[in-house]
Amino acid sequence: MLKNWPIIQMLKIQYKKLDADCFNAHSLDSFVRHQTVTECWRKADNKWVLVPDPFTENWTLEQCRAIAEDIEQHMNRDHTGFGAFDDGRIVGFASVSHSIFGETTNYVELVCLQVSEEYRHQGIGRKLFAMICEEARRLGADKLYISGHSSKESQAAYHALGCKHAEEINKILAEKEPFDVQLEYIL
Repeated sequence: MLKNWPIIQMLKIQYKKLDADCFNAHSLDSFVRHQTVTECWRKADNKWVLVPDPFTENWTLEQCRAIAEDIEQHMNRDHTGFGAFDDGRIVGFASVSHSIFGETTNYVELVCLQVSEEYRHQGIGRKLFAMICEEARRLGADKLYISGHSSKESQAAYHALGCKHAEEINKILAEKEPFDVQLEYIL
């Protein structure tokens, strides 16, 4: 008699460059951007410390559509995006800006990197990040610049990918999201 062993689902994720054939304003309709945050990193007395900051981030359908429309507007014009698809449904996406900036190095910005909640911790974000890095190299960048969410979990994910605090701060991005942590990744 067989015991009740858990069934392990083998994911058959397909990775594609985002274009009009695979991405549109409704592509994120079933995307789950949910995160319960308890602590965030803040700079105090010139040191990074974890502080309590409980909240839940949960994108609405309207937010998903606004983000999809923004990606659609920029894709293959001034951004390049990649998606992870499970049976035609987008379960992860990332995009990089084509604009090179920086005074001492050639940076390009990681505009977004998201994995739908139920698909996290399966290597999808790592694969999308690698694709973005390859595109950033192709664009002529030396480093990837990330204005990253300050939650403990988000920062742990970026540091696991090899990101570190940015040597050069993009003031426009830092002012746009003052609680983000400014990071870089050497390509």
